[in-house]
Amino acid sequence: MTELLSVQNLCVEFPTRHGVLHALDHVSFAIAAGEVLGVVGESGAGKSLTGASIIGLLDPPGRIRNGQILLEGQRIDHLTEDQMRPIRGRKIGAIFQDPLTSLNPLYTVGQQLIETIVTHLPLTNKQARERAIELLEATGIPAARERIDHYPHQFSGGMRQRVVIALALAAEPKLIVADEPTTALDVSIQAQIIELIKDLCRSQGTAVMLITHDMGVIAETADRVAVMYAGRIIEIGPVQDVIQNPSHPYTAGLMRSIPSLDGNLARLEQIPGSMPRLNAIPKGCAFNPRCSHVMERCLQERPELMPAPPHSQAACWLLQTESL
Repeated sequence: MTELLSVQNLCVEFPTRHGVLHALDHVSFAIAAGEVLGVVGESGAGKSLTGASIIGLLDPPGRIRNGQILLEGQRIDHLTEDQMRPIRGRKIGAIFQDPLTSLNPLYTVGQQLIETIVTHLPLTNKQARERAIELLEATGIPAARERIDHYPHQFSGGMRQRVVIALALAAEPKLIVADEPTTALDVSIQAQIIELIKDLCRSQGTAVMLITHDMGVIAETADRVAVMYAGRIIEIGPVQDVIQNPSHPYTAGLMRSIPSLDGNLARLEQIPGSMPRLNAIPKGCAFNPRCSHVMERCLQERPELMPAPPHSQAACWLLQTESL
């Protein structure tokens, strides 16, 4: 498969009065055209920060300290805002958790779609309006020809999220960064949005980076999954391999915390403790204070990603001693 996005050794830091906080620590992965990469982990793991770095929307004083982000072989991490603007929208689309933050309440959804289309594509306003209607229809908005002139507040939450997806697709981007796109929606709407994202990948060859904390959404949607913890990827591989045979104790803990449909589990297990603060990441493996398999080596040496049969990689010293 053709590599569309390549993130190499990405490091993001936040200078503060009390020192520099290292929020992302040598994050590397790639996404192929037409592939969905799920990125999962607890709040504070660095998922959204990775997405924001790719889109070029890091909030100051956050900055990329090291590494590269390449889109279709072109480096984009060092571009200015003016240089990044035509790429954002045209080559990279974004779907955020709250559609109200992506939509301007003072303009109709049609005006916002048409503006995006004419900015990035060589179409007239009339042609852009027809394309906007087609996009609304494709994302499941009923009576799109009438509703295109409605304002965001006239749509339900699920319909607003569909409008945001239409907006993300307006300029036919090669990559979509979807940050918790289904979190604020009820389960039936979630399923529809997931199916819509999968359809887009199949029909248009769009690559998707799907950021979520919901392993159920990942299992249903993603081709591969990257598990993040304390600013690092600690496991990555094909979604079925990672879900059915996790190699890192943190991933295994996430799996055990998911309710079972057959009701065999009397009580869900939880991972003790919480994600470390950026100014208090422990020496060695960052997960060691919460890990039931901790060894002396885990307290001293930080593991890098290493092969985890059959097709995954994980950052865990257990891979050199025993299986989980």
